[in-house]
Amino acid sequence: MQGRAIVRVVVIVIVAVCTLALIYVLRKPLTWLVLATFLAVALSGPVNYLDRRMPRGVAIAVVYLCLLAVPVALAALVIPPLVREGNELISNVPGYAADVQEFVKESDTLRSIEEDYGITENLEAQAKTLPTKIGDAASALGGIGVGLVNSLFALVTILILAAFMLGGGKSWINQALALQTRERAVRLRRVLDRMAGAVGGYVVGALAVAFIAGTLAFVVLTILGVPFRGPLAVIVGLFSLIPLVGATIAAIIVGLVTLFTNFPTATIVWTVWAIVYQQLENNLLQPQIHKRTVHVDPFVILVAVLFGGTLLGVIGAVLAIPAAASIQIALAEWWSWREGRDGAAEEADAPDEEDAASGPTSDGPRSAEPVEPA
Repeated sequence: MQGRAIVRVVVIVIVAVCTLALIYVLRKPLTWLVLATFLAVALSGPVNYLDRRMPRGVAIAVVYLCLLAVPVALAALVIPPLVREGNELISNVPGYAADVQEFVKESDTLRSIEEDYGITENLEAQAKTLPTKIGDAASALGGIGVGLVNSLFALVTILILAAFMLGGGKSWINQALALQTRERAVRLRRVLDRMAGAVGGYVVGALAVAFIAGTLAFVVLTILGVPFRGPLAVIVGLFSLIPLVGATIAAIIVGLVTLFTNFPTATIVWTVWAIVYQQLENNLLQPQIHKRTVHVDPFVILVAVLFGGTLLGVIGAVLAIPAAASIQIALAEWWSWREGRDGAAEEADAPDEEDAASGPTSDGPRSAEPVEPA
């Protein structure tokens, strides 16, 4: 007996190690599969709504066209002003360097530092050579093209996987539930429906947070007189989709722009606003909105985002909240099932004689409601 137990433990350890090694080797396609599942569940709401009025394939195509139109519209809104203002910034850099040099000359402390190190002279010299270095920077960016192509391939793969899930996912679930007993099928379907609702609620909540962040940023930038505030507000809204760190990254980008607009007043005001708003968003706005849309406690949301971001980076932070909601739903349903077993666990699990004789049907799980006679 001891020898058999030792062999069993060794086999279990070997299988576990091989499984972990296989997961590590397949980590990239598995990540794509997880993202495709999240996308499919998030898009299932509008697809199911349109499915009542048109064929499901057409509904998926319409939703995908709308989904792809969003980044195109954002690019059309953001890129032209950025290119225009970037060219203007490059041409004005020598003037900004001259302003800095004049500002240093008016300050005794900065003037003494300038005499020792010649900072502004070096700054002005580098500013004059900046236009000539743009070509070198453009050639260096060519090396990033391979990475962009790989990212585009991953995105297309994820979209295709999500489309297949949207098209056949419902039938896959029905076939899997048809293999279960009546009571278990009802519980599993209820859990899956609640999980899908949690993911959809998370998407709605994230979009609400992004809209609030972008709108408030646009108002503040308008008051400060910052140029191309519309594209900057869009950037703030997009980065707000990333929990915890997104608002900080967007604030840094906008802060760099304010350096060239009414410095230092605009920069100081924006910095103070960004710090205050980030604290409100991370600790109040996001948890409260997700509490109402995903129905997860704010403390659990913060912990889940921290853990997910530490384990998987940005992707983990984005998926942490719906994952926490799904786990909470599964645990609640399991606990409810355990509470209902009291004293009659075997009887509750065992099918009655009539069910055993009839067997599972091919049309899916049998309804829990009694059938009225014709």
